[in-house]
Amino acid sequence: MRILTFTGKGGVGKTSVSAATAVRLSELGYRTLVLSTDPAHSLSDSFNLPLGAEPTKIKENLHAIEINPYVDLKQNWHAVQKFYTGIFKPQGVSGVVADEMTILPGMEELFSLLRIKRYKTSGLYDVLVLDTAPTGETLRLLSLPDTLAWGMKAVKNVTKYIVRPLSKPLSRMSDKIAQYIPPEEALDSVDQVFDELEDIREILTDNQKSTVRLVMNAEKMSIKETMRALTYLNLYGFKVDMVLVNRLLDTKENSGYLENWKTIQQKYLGEIEQSFSPLPVKKLRMYEEEIVGLKALELFARDMYGETDPADMMYDEPPIKFVRTGDIYEVQLKLMFANPVDIDVWVTGDELYVHIENQRKIITLPISLTGLEPGDAYFKNKWLHIPFDLDNHKQHKTTKQYNKALN
Repeated sequence: MRILTFTGKGGVGKTSVSAATAVRLSELGYRTLVLSTDPAHSLSDSFNLPLGAEPTKIKENLHAIEINPYVDLKQNWHAVQKFYTGIFKPQGVSGVVADEMTILPGMEELFSLLRIKRYKTSGLYDVLVLDTAPTGETLRLLSLPDTLAWGMKAVKNVTKYIVRPLSKPLSRMSDKIAQYIPPEEALDSVDQVFDELEDIREILTDNQKSTVRLVMNAEKMSIKETMRALTYLNLYGFKVDMVLVNRLLDTKENSGYLENWKTIQQKYLGEIEQSFSPLPVKKLRMYEEEIVGLKALELFARDMYGETDPADMMYDEPPIKFVRTGDIYEVQLKLMFANPVDIDVWVTGDELYVHIENQRKIITLPISLTGLEPGDAYFKNKWLHIPFDLDNHKQHKTTKQYNKALN
């Protein structure tokens, strides 16, 4: 299943772009599902049709859904909630508060991600179009598998080696102890969620099937936010294959009151094309009327893609590379707009940590690099190069921290 994720600053028109892309894909014969992960859903407004928590048929080959996190929470976490609510209630905690206490931070985003895996394995769709929340929320959503990776390992190990072996013997000792032992169905729910989350990371970073497309307006704040988004997406290993600049005023028409705004847009458009090169930049015009309903979306899609297939890979370059030249092994990350002074790099065991401002990527190193001391990191052509010299292998260094100022 091809996965296309659209994100951008709030209000730039990414829902219209996502919906129009899905309409065009369905016209080309792809079984298409467009899915909104934005808590403030507007996908139903774009189609001018009511949508629910399960796929709704819009037309031939096209379904749409607005995720309801509470429905997914009940389906995936009910056994865990039931167990902890039973513990909290005797302590005087009300039912509603007890339910809320069982929901961990990021749960809503987590269950949105699980939908992706399930639709992929179902075989019902050829293309999944993700209409996401504004950039910050999307980065949190897409980085969740990386963010929770360490915690998942710890919880699974505790469950496997401590909780499960001890739960039955302890529960036989006393009824009071037994009520604090989680039942098998609760443990199975936790294991299933964590196992599926590991699969999600592989699906979203599969650079042959999954790509992100950035939607922006020709405005300074929108450009800056998109630059940060591209840097962080590449850091986490997500391939970006297109930039779409939406709501451009027609330079051949007199815009009256907005004439000066047209000049500003053209100035920023030149900056966008230069800064985001070699990514393809698609220019989308401002329409005389709002883009609502199938007919308007069909017109928008034709203007956007022409004869091009939206499912095509518009630009094909992996954001993370492992390159070996002789005895020098390099980890390379494409960080187009990163400030070198904001980057920290260190190694712990077999994991390479790259930290930029408030974002962190953990890269598992090949066995041959475990214990190696990294050399001086450097920037070249918008790529961060982190070299390892295989000749200088130093054994018995389980933890090595490296934090250098980059020039």
